[in-house]
Amino acid sequence: MQKVRFYKSVQMKIVLIYMLLIIIAMQIMGLYFANKLEATLKTNFETSILERLKIVEFSVKEEMNKTQNEDGTQLEDNLSSIINGLSSGDITEVQIISTHSRILATSDENNQKSIGQRSSEAIVQSALNSATQMENIALDDSSKRIWVVAKPIQSGGKVIGALYVKANIESVFDQMNTINKILAGGTALALLITMVLGIFISKTITKPISDMRRQAQAMAKGNYSRKVKVYGDDEIGQLAVAFNHLTNRLQEAQSTTEGEKRKLASVLTNMTDGVIATDRKGKIMLINAPAQKLLKSEQNELMGRSLTAVLGLDEEYTFEDLIHMQESINLNFSTLEQPYIWRATFSVIQKETGFVNGLITVLHDITEQEKIEMERRDFVSNVSHELRTPLTTMRSYLEALSDGAINEPELGKQFLSVAQTETERMIRLVTDLLQLSRMDSREYELNTDFVDFVKFFNRIIDRFEMAKSKEITFIRELPVTPLYVEIDTDKVTQVIDNIISNAQKYSPDGGSIRFTVTANDGELLVEIKDTGMGIPKEQVDRIFDRFYRVDRARARSMGGTGLGLAISREMIIAHNGKIWAESIEGKGTSIFFTLPYGLVDEEDEWD
Repeated sequence: MQKVRFYKSVQMKIVLIYMLLIIIAMQIMGLYFANKLEATLKTNFETSILERLKIVEFSVKEEMNKTQNEDGTQLEDNLSSIINGLSSGDITEVQIISTHSRILATSDENNQKSIGQRSSEAIVQSALNSATQMENIALDDSSKRIWVVAKPIQSGGKVIGALYVKANIESVFDQMNTINKILAGGTALALLITMVLGIFISKTITKPISDMRRQAQAMAKGNYSRKVKVYGDDEIGQLAVAFNHLTNRLQEAQSTTEGEKRKLASVLTNMTDGVIATDRKGKIMLINAPAQKLLKSEQNELMGRSLTAVLGLDEEYTFEDLIHMQESINLNFSTLEQPYIWRATFSVIQKETGFVNGLITVLHDITEQEKIEMERRDFVSNVSHELRTPLTTMRSYLEALSDGAINEPELGKQFLSVAQTETERMIRLVTDLLQLSRMDSREYELNTDFVDFVKFFNRIIDRFEMAKSKEITFIRELPVTPLYVEIDTDKVTQVIDNIISNAQKYSPDGGSIRFTVTANDGELLVEIKDTGMGIPKEQVDRIFDRFYRVDRARARSMGGTGLGLAISREMIIAHNGKIWAESIEGKGTSIFFTLPYGLVDEEDEWD
């Protein structure tokens, strides 16, 4: 288990939660305080300005009522003298506006040229039209915030003008910024103190937990010697005491389990049979090396899988069926290339109460036993069948002879000829069987000699070509140069005789047999190809099996025993070669075999 980083630890989480609570509390409090303070400062500022405007409003109203019938220039001068000097401190400018939106006076000495001009401020027009005070916060030319007020001047229920005031409210926001900075500094200081206190407080909680985590990691590695320190009598202290007690109990249980595990491992390792153990649901939880070898799988591939699925029994049996299974089951996983048969025996794991806790399956490889038994049965069956046919024929003809056919010269002679033919056939069969038996038991020796295989092969072909009874063309594609190989000429002659004999038997009149020899790197490849009826694709690989015939009736009528190619295969293997067949049904068959080939020095050849 990896070490927990500080930013992922419980201690860090406690500190963060503690700090977040403080931040939220101070933010709520600061936001409330700032909003209330801002509203209060703005209200005090506006009230102060409006109180000062009341005196100006009264004086302006009196002056405008008194000088309504006088010259307009005189009115402007009087109004200017009233508001003169107001553009100082918080008030930036005060303008007196007539009911026709004409500026009558301004307190800004730099804006005296605007007197007599029409005011373009929309707030002024709104105040004159609605006879209500209008106010707004805007930005001046220097991008500072100003408070703008348009207050109508009423006399006798009529609006006779308006006061337009610009006040510098930026000072209020400057005060707020200063107060906010002070508040942010206090918040930061409070957070720093909170973090220090939080680390100290959380450490008292997380330290015992960290000790228990380290102890759990040590226990996971098999170390039960260390103990957790008890820091107090609170809940965490009681947890530490319970954890130490648990460590002692686990150490005792571990010792007992390890002893039993070693015994079981020793038994399973030294067993030659495969053993699979499951839980009560049929999932594999234990498997030994022989069982893995039988199943051709790794342990991690089989753990947790269903036993019936692994053994291929899920279509025929359920796990409950296997629990009640009293007899063994043969499992056949043979392929075309290799037989593979097991015997599975099942034993139930039960508690004293009778509750089924799992199943033990013992697997025993009986492939060789079944293979030997199958070969024995096939051999006995084939030999019995091959001998029964000629014996039955002979018995029938002999019975006919004993019943009087012997007294008829022509018929008796024919019956004796058939009996003689069948006798010779049985002799050939017994001879082939004895030869195969000697080859199986290795009771033979190869009398090898270096021969020119091209010349040797030509002589055999010449013999068959001279004695052929059908109109079959022999095509030779043989090298001109000699090819020397070390062979037992008698046995290789028998191999070639068997192959050419089969080619002649199954080739029709007008057909051909092609003979090819090529020398490759380290071996000599011989091909004998006919144009006969061919062999079905699924049966090509089986023609070298003993007693196997593609067409049993036709092969038997031609005098074959079904052992010729089997003998040929054993003889080629004895020469460290290979033999195989290729065929297209209806077009012909090619038999190939190889022999070890190496260049022979002339000196060695003549020695």
